[in-house]
Amino acid sequence: MTTAQQFVTISLCAIATMLTRFVPFLLFSGKKTPRFIQYLGQALPGAIFGMLVVYCLKGVNPMVYSHGLPEALAILVTVALHLWKRQMLVSIAGGTVCYMLLLQLVF
Repeated sequence: MTTAQQFVTISLCAIATMLTRFVPFLLFSGKKTPRFIQYLGQALPGAIFGMLVVYCLKGVNPMVYSHGLPEALAILVTVALHLWKRQMLVSIAGGTVCYMLLLQLVF
């Protein structure tokens, strides 16, 4: 990629990111947020968390060495952190760190 192409790519990504952040405020400023949007705000975090779990476990083969043990332990850590702190970012980060440490140090 040339420098000009890199600049255009980064600029378009920045514009797209800003649009996704600003458009909801422009659409709903001064108005009551529709019930459907409120529902999405409540339902999507759990759905995304579930999709992340499915994505992470799609390649686990219980017939191969480690038999999914690092994944199971990381899931337990993630659940425990979530029940303790009730913060999705802490849960995901803690489970990820646990999984990486298990892979690098134990298995």
